[in-house]
Amino acid sequence: MTTPANLNDAPSGVRAHITVYGRRNAGKSSLVNALTGQEVALVSPVKGTTTDPVAKAMELLPYGPVVFTDTPGLDDDDASLGAGRVRRARASLVRTDLLVLVTTAAWGIGDVERALLEDAQARRIPVAIVFNRCDEAVPDDAQRSEAAAWGPVHAVSALTGDGIGALKDALARQLAAAPADPPLLGDLLKPDDTVVLVTPIDASAPKGRLILPQQQAIRDILDADAHCVVAKETGLAAALSRLAAPPRLVVTDSQAFRRVAETVPESVPLTSFSILFARHKGDLDALVAGARAIRNLRDGDKILIAEGCTHHRQEDDIGTVKIPRWLREKTGKRLEFGHCAGLSWPDDLSSYALAVHCGGCMLTRREMLSRIATARAAGVPIVNYGVLIAWCHGILDRALAGLEPR
Repeated sequence: MTTPANLNDAPSGVRAHITVYGRRNAGKSSLVNALTGQEVALVSPVKGTTTDPVAKAMELLPYGPVVFTDTPGLDDDDASLGAGRVRRARASLVRTDLLVLVTTAAWGIGDVERALLEDAQARRIPVAIVFNRCDEAVPDDAQRSEAAAWGPVHAVSALTGDGIGALKDALARQLAAAPADPPLLGDLLKPDDTVVLVTPIDASAPKGRLILPQQQAIRDILDADAHCVVAKETGLAAALSRLAAPPRLVVTDSQAFRRVAETVPESVPLTSFSILFARHKGDLDALVAGARAIRNLRDGDKILIAEGCTHHRQEDDIGTVKIPRWLREKTGKRLEFGHCAGLSWPDDLSSYALAVHCGGCMLTRREMLSRIATARAAGVPIVNYGVLIAWCHGILDRALAGLEPR
C-alpha cells in the first residue's frame, strides 16, 4: 500500500480506532462532532440519520493519531434497511480498539446496549460509557453503578460542550493504558546495529515515495538507535561490500526474495517486510502453519486471496497473477482462486481450502487477528504473502531464523 497523499498523515492501519455506538438519537453524531471539533457527521432530530459508519481521522492529544467512527443506531428497526445498517455497525467491532457506548439518563443500559457490551467483552475490547444530554438529565447513582461494571463512566453534553474536554483526556488515557502492538523489528536490534532494506523500484512502486512497510521499518530502526542502509536489489551486492561489518539483518520486498537470497551470505539473517508484518500485525505461528499446509492442497481446491486495501492492478499483479502462478507451479495442482479487498472479508470461509492474505499494513492488528481467528474457526489454514513466497522459494526456514528478539 502506498503512503497517504500528505506524508505527515498516519494511515488508518497505524491509528487507534475509537468506534461510537448507541441507539438512534442518543447523540452519537453530535458527540463525534464535538470530540473532533468538526462537522463530521450529519446531525438531525430524525431517527436513523446515520445510515453507514462515518470515520474521521484526527490527533487525540496527548495519545496520538486515532480514527473516530460514528455508526448507525443499534435499535434501527426500519423494515427494509434497518437490519443491514445494524449489521454494518456491528462489523466495525473487528477494527475497534476502544468502544464508546453513548446512552442517556432516560435509557441507561438496556437490552440493546447490554448485547453490544457482551460482544465487546467477548472480544476483549475496552469500553467507555458516555451519558449524553446531561444538560437535560444526569444519570443517577444506580445507573452509574450499572454502567461502571462495563467501563469508565462519563457524563457530557455534546450540545453545550460540557464534559467534552475531560472525555477527550480520559479516552486518550484509556488508549495509552492498553497493551502496545508488538514492534515491527525494533526488538530484534541493539543500538548501533545495521539493517539493510532492499526496496525494488519497479512499475508497482509509488512515484516519489516508499511504500508504508518500508517507511515504518526505517522509523522502527531509528527508534532502536540502529542504522539503516536502503538499496535496490540491483545495488545490494555493492551496498553489502561497503559495510565494515555484516549487517544484523537484511529485509527485502517479498517479490525480490529469491534474487536477494542468492546475494546475501547464509551467515547474514534475511527476512521480508511481509514476514515482519506477520509478527507485528498478526500471528506468525499461525501464518507459518498455513504455509506448511500448502502441500496438502488438491486438484479443484479454492484459494481465497485477500488484500487489506484496494489499488490499481498492474499487469503482473502479485495477488491476481504472481501468487496464483507460484502456487500452481509449486503444487502442480489445478487450483481455483477467489479474491476480496479492502474492508471486505467473507463471513463464511468453508468453501476455501486456504486463505492467502497481504501483509495487512493498512489494517489494524485487531482486524488482522480477527481475520486469522475467523479462518481458524472455519478450519481453513491462512498464510500471508511474505510467508507464502518464502515457502514457495524454499527459503522460509532461513527467513524465520533471524526473528528471535535480542
